[in-house]
Amino acid sequence: MTLHNMLPRITHHGFIFIALLAAIFLSSCSNEPDASSSTRNQNQADPPSQYFVHTNKESLKIVFLGDAEPKPNPEFPNMAEAVRQINEMHDEDPFDLAIGVGDIAHKGTVVQYEQATAVLETLVPEFYPIMGNEERESTVERYLQYISQWNSPVTSLRYTVEFDPMAFLFASPDEGRDFYDQTAQWIANEIQRLAPKPVALVVHAAQTGAYPEHPEKGVTNSLFKEIVLTQPNLSMIISGDLHMDMDRTNHSKMLDGIHYLHIPALERTKIPDETNHRPMFRVMRVDENGSVTMETYALDNPGKALQEHDYTFELQTE
Repeated sequence: MTLHNMLPRITHHGFIFIALLAAIFLSSCSNEPDASSSTRNQNQADPPSQYFVHTNKESLKIVFLGDAEPKPNPEFPNMAEAVRQINEMHDEDPFDLAIGVGDIAHKGTVVQYEQATAVLETLVPEFYPIMGNEERESTVERYLQYISQWNSPVTSLRYTVEFDPMAFLFASPDEGRDFYDQTAQWIANEIQRLAPKPVALVVHAAQTGAYPEHPEKGVTNSLFKEIVLTQPNLSMIISGDLHMDMDRTNHSKMLDGIHYLHIPALERTKIPDETNHRPMFRVMRVDENGSVTMETYALDNPGKALQEHDYTFELQTE
């Protein structure tokens, strides 16, 4: 065979070889994991942040509802009784808002949301909730669909409620109980924006190690610990998740200048064990001088705060 006859064949196989190499290269590029891209796409899919500003309000009264997520049956008797008592208290001395720390619907199922909605749509004070790890097992769209029925103006996963004496930052987890870097950065930026105003951060779970009763459970994001917990005007972190027995755990304390306030679960207690469950909710009162009192109400003792669980401190404005 002459060189002239071989040339077309060589050229043909060469093109095939080059095309094969290009396909392999492009395939490897498209399959290469990119955590930052994944995180960015996840956060771009979330609704934008919201801001609620309440002026001319020097004293505050806020009620907190803890985890529910009942199992195995989607029944919310304690949450229903808590809502009834809260509404009665609201009639006598109105709450400025009600706050939920996540994990209302176990695994985020429709039946859990439907049964919870039958209760929460009767709540009179405006409700400001966040997602928990249970709601994260379903979709953001489902969560937002149902909270719109809970007397709530919230349409986002992270938002700010600002009053004259202090502000509340609400941050739903990005995955499970944890945050991506972008959300940790948003929290830090928002705390800095509000400085020197004291800030309460409402999260489903505090960082790992904050509660020695279950030290490995919580936020593990390193940026959260580096740039959020070091903000001088971060006054308190309010969380649920652990289902702690208020009578047998250290539920309210100060660590490194930050007050940690646990909100007990309404339907189930887990820590230190499940042998005793006394459903409770908590109420925060902030007076015009910046004194904060965290009260605890048991459903079996309506309208009377349990003095043994009172926790008081002063807002720091420097």
